[in-house]
Amino acid sequence: MPKRILQGVVVSDKNDKTIVVKVERRLRHPVLKKTVRLSKKYHAHDEGNTAKTGDVVRIQETRPLSKQKRWALLDKVAEGQG
Repeated sequence: MPKRILQGVVVSDKNDKTIVVKVERRLRHPVLKKTVRLSKKYHAHDEGNTAKTGDVVRIQETRPLSKQKRWALLDKVAEGQG
């Protein structure tokens, strides 16, 4: 089974070797027919502490690394401003 890959924005890099990535998705509301934005935060493993807050990154599903970490940093898509 292939591993899932998600893209999102780093919202926190304060922990050692861990980043928090906010992944946003859009869907159409079934009754109102309006586009709704939903977001979820994932804890991801960042071995080299390379990602900084504001960076757009891709994360890949992996084995459980800790209580909350089930994802690992795959690569950086874009640098953050600042």
